[in-house]
Amino acid sequence: MLDLVKIYLPLILSGTAVTIAVAVLSLSGSLAIGLLGALFSLTGSRFSRNIVTAYTTLIRGVPDLVLMLLFYFGGQMLLNQLGATTGLWDYVEVSAFGAGTITIAIIFGAYMIETFRGAALAIPKGQIEAGLAFGLSRWRLFTRIIWPQLLGYALPGIGNNWQILMKTTALVSVIGLQDMVFNSFQAGRTTRHMFVFMGVAMILYLIITMISGAVFHILTHRYNPQPKSR
Repeated sequence: MLDLVKIYLPLILSGTAVTIAVAVLSLSGSLAIGLLGALFSLTGSRFSRNIVTAYTTLIRGVPDLVLMLLFYFGGQMLLNQLGATTGLWDYVEVSAFGAGTITIAIIFGAYMIETFRGAALAIPKGQIEAGLAFGLSRWRLFTRIIWPQLLGYALPGIGNNWQILMKTTALVSVIGLQDMVFNSFQAGRTTRHMFVFMGVAMILYLIITMISGAVFHILTHRYNPQPKSR
């Protein structure tokens, strides 16, 4: 059995690299969406706050698989119909990698907004008022007082979202992207040993989430704004 796994291991590992790339890029996109959404939610106009609320309500209320299929197939159809109507472009083939990454970033952007919003509300207002009283500019106030504490309060939530995001990357296999799950499934179907190769995928996911969980634990401990108990 091990000899059989060795034959297909390079294929599965190449899919693992795709999975990690999707996860890291999706996390970056979701963090950017989360920061902007939290900023608009806390300091924006009533219109922008309503937009953020509608976005988070919609994304959190629809299954991830439905969104993945909707953005990939529906997005491609919409782009091509728009191009045919306006005559600005010909047929467009949407990349499964790009569609999968953007979809996961949009999904977890909604959760990151709540994470950053909660972290921002946890910062004592007195510290911000004291910084303003000392004449700090808004940029120095953000970099010296707000951001370090915001990061410290948000890291536990970001770590939890990352663990779920990592598992959600498996959805990209349904739109044909050759990630870890897709390649493991192909190996299992070819050899008729589906249990073995799904087990390999499970172990690889477990290794990735354990390592990344340890990294987030170290970062959370490092940037924890609360005083450490002696």
